[in-house]
Amino acid sequence: MIYTKNGDVTNRGSKVFCRVLILISSTLVLVASPSWADGDAILPVGAFSMAQEGSVLPHGWKPLTFPKIPKHTQYEAIQDGNITVMRATSEAAASGLVHQVKIDLQKYPILKWQWKVSNILEKGNVRTKTGDDYAARIYVTFEYNPDKVSVSRKIKYKVGRLLFGDIPIAAINYIWDGKSPVGTMVDNAYTDFVKMIVVESGRNHLGLWITEERNLYEDYKKAFGEEPPLVNGVAIMTDTDNTGEKATAYYGDIVFMKP
Repeated sequence: MIYTKNGDVTNRGSKVFCRVLILISSTLVLVASPSWADGDAILPVGAFSMAQEGSVLPHGWKPLTFPKIPKHTQYEAIQDGNITVMRATSEAAASGLVHQVKIDLQKYPILKWQWKVSNILEKGNVRTKTGDDYAARIYVTFEYNPDKVSVSRKIKYKVGRLLFGDIPIAAINYIWDGKSPVGTMVDNAYTDFVKMIVVESGRNHLGLWITEERNLYEDYKKAFGEEPPLVNGVAIMTDTDNTGEKATAYYGDIVFMKP
């Protein structure tokens, strides 16, 4: 990490499945920029530094909202120092921004991004449904590939589709938590199809820009015990609907990289 100083299943409880359902079924265009080539060392998924200031969303990104959560997190591109970033402001609200992708982690296993938060959520708890809120998170979803899924997970997945519709086979959330130790990896409070990984925690780095770098390929294998299928969605999300608190976070560029 690089630090830089700078100044319930039927309603809201089903928000994890609701979120990933909307993420996968949204009518987005394949993310790959025409300038990308298979030999490129870096694939820029979230080029927020190139965004136009204001409420106009960056190219390829769409709102991620949920029918049973009427109050939404506000996202806008702002200047932070000499660079454009996305600012998220949430007050008892939940929504995100999402970009659909097709990325092979065997070729591009490294996920790198920058973020900053102004505060943590006092009532947040990664292990409980009522605490399933985060000042900042990077949400990665994976497409269903039956050739890369164990028999037991195939059965669970088919049952999940009957209950919830078109859900992803797996998702990983990299989160900025308030209390859990960095490195914590647990099932989401609602479903073991989603794994939560704490990469920042507590107050020590509030107000600091931090660059994170994760081997998503290895994280997936550790989380699910299988080879990862294609990544098919990346989202940023600051949400406070369960805790009713306030949070402000900033997101910088997001890229996938070769080793």
